[in-house]
Amino acid sequence: MTRIIKIGGNEMNTPGFLEALARQIARLSAETAEPLIIVHGGGQEIAALQSRLGIEPIKVDGLRVTNAESLAVAQMVLSGHTNKAIVKAFLTAGLDAAGFSGIDGGLLRCRKKQHPTVDLGLVGEITSVRASFLTALTTQGIIPVISPISLGEDNQTYNVNADEAAGAIAQALSARVLDFVSNVPGVLQGDHLLPRLTQTRAEALIAGDVITGGMIPKVRTALDALGRGVGQVRIVNLDGLGTGGGTVFVSDEHEASWPTRPFSGHYAPVDLFSVANG
Repeated sequence: MTRIIKIGGNEMNTPGFLEALARQIARLSAETAEPLIIVHGGGQEIAALQSRLGIEPIKVDGLRVTNAESLAVAQMVLSGHTNKAIVKAFLTAGLDAAGFSGIDGGLLRCRKKQHPTVDLGLVGEITSVRASFLTALTTQGIIPVISPISLGEDNQTYNVNADEAAGAIAQALSARVLDFVSNVPGVLQGDHLLPRLTQTRAEALIAGDVITGGMIPKVRTALDALGRGVGQVRIVNLDGLGTGGGTVFVSDEHEASWPTRPFSGHYAPVDLFSVANG
């Protein structure tokens, strides 16, 4: 079974982050001997380059509104600088890694994403994942590092939210674990870390403006992935990635039976969630 780890773009500028990430991935790879796939964002770098070019960043519900100029910036940052920086750090740590965008090999196909109140521009939502492409790499011991820039069914290039791309890949591969590595230790209510959340509770926190901004699509992607067959979904920071930290998402019907001990960093049996094929 496969583990998908999504890396948030806000962490990339932290000194030493990529080196620490590479060490964590190397340790997880040695401990589990299971395939690992990395999906990454690059939000701060995109915003910084947009600012230097005089392009005002616009976000709606945590999603970046993307015109042609903004798409060019996102593609340069995500599929270029950020992707190769991660691959370089992994290779330096002794890992075998290769970087791709969603366009390469037709890995991620998408359509224009609709929003109820605004036109998001060249923002896509994933419609299919070429899972065999990723499996061919991971069976050779290669860690794919994926930028979420994707190819539309209309052959237009689209910017796809990296959380959503990670969720789609996890679903396509029936991943056992999907970790969203963020710059916060998990979902917070005030200063309190919520160690687990059900869909009902998460939606209530969104409605109550406790969960806001970029955390909204992350939480909803986590819940959607859980409902579509991903065994375990968690939002966590780098320090908690291998130490049982973060917020684990559970279905409403399994909340009562969820173990009281913290997440151990190891994989729970898939049938703990009565996973359906999807």
